[in-house]
Amino acid sequence: MKSPVDLHLDILSKKIFQTEDKWPQFELLLTDLQELAAATKPEQIIVSLERTLLYGGYSLIAPIFSNGSFISVDCSPESAEERGAYNYKMVDDPSFIKHQFDVRAVVDDTKIENESTDLLLIPNLVHHVADQDSMFKEAYRILKPGGMLYIFEPLVRELHQIPDDFLRYTPYGLAGQMEKFGFQVQDSRHHGGPFEVISYCWFQALEYIPEDERSKFETWFKEKHFKELMELDQKYPQNLSRRHTSFPTSFSVFAKKERL
Repeated sequence: MKSPVDLHLDILSKKIFQTEDKWPQFELLLTDLQELAAATKPEQIIVSLERTLLYGGYSLIAPIFSNGSFISVDCSPESAEERGAYNYKMVDDPSFIKHQFDVRAVVDDTKIENESTDLLLIPNLVHHVADQDSMFKEAYRILKPGGMLYIFEPLVRELHQIPDDFLRYTPYGLAGQMEKFGFQVQDSRHHGGPFEVISYCWFQALEYIPEDERSKFETWFKEKHFKELMELDQKYPQNLSRRHTSFPTSFSVFAKKERL
């Protein structure tokens, strides 16, 4: 029998991030979070910067971390209030563990105490932050010396949650920014490939087709092409024409606050 946390993860994977078809790039995020949660100790403090208002004010991440003290900081912009909790139906499931956000703040003033945090999570948020410098300075302020900063970001995404969509980092650009503000990069992970990119763009394109015509295109793609494209990324992982080239759909970076 699955544990409540496992059932919660199933909701994240199948209903919210839809990793089996629509957004497979989020598989990396869920894998990373489970790994980080498994390494968390009871005495540690974990802070997550999220946009919880999209989901009725509930943290997607908090239930994964059963050890340690978890603080969910809602960093939703004012425009999120206008859009409302349009993803609430995704969390309206008995298997979803409802953890209301703990603090409503902004990324450059989280209201978290200086050097109090062992692990800071910024999942799928950085590209929605206009003032990047202030965000990294705040992350450095609240982390303990030797504390871990984890960031997950998409590399291939449509413009979304307009107007609060500001940039796309590459893994190397983000790592460079983290180092600039006093973090030491420990690891960087990539997910996906060019065939997953094709699949992702196709699913986005479907939303431009009227609903009464959309289903036939969706069925045609899922039944004939989606699985094959996912397999091709596994079969052909390297660009054979240009060596210094890759095409990930998402990536994550792990970094530590340097000890003085």
